[in-house]
Amino acid sequence: MAAHLPNVSTDDPAAIADLVIELLASAGRQGIAPKEIYEEVDSVFHLVRKAMQHRGGGLAG
Repeated sequence: MAAHLPNVSTDDPAAIADLVIELLASAGRQGIAPKEIYEEVDSVFHLVRKAMQHRGGGLAG
């Protein structure tokens, strides 16, 4: 997922929220309903935030 994010790193909640909106809109254009996404992940916001923090891949320290 991190490979599809902008080449920036941020903990700014507003910037992450904007990315979530873009993600959901893009998924909608592909025919994926937000309900389907939220069935797979508890929080898209937290998923995007973690992806921004771990751009190199993996979750190792």
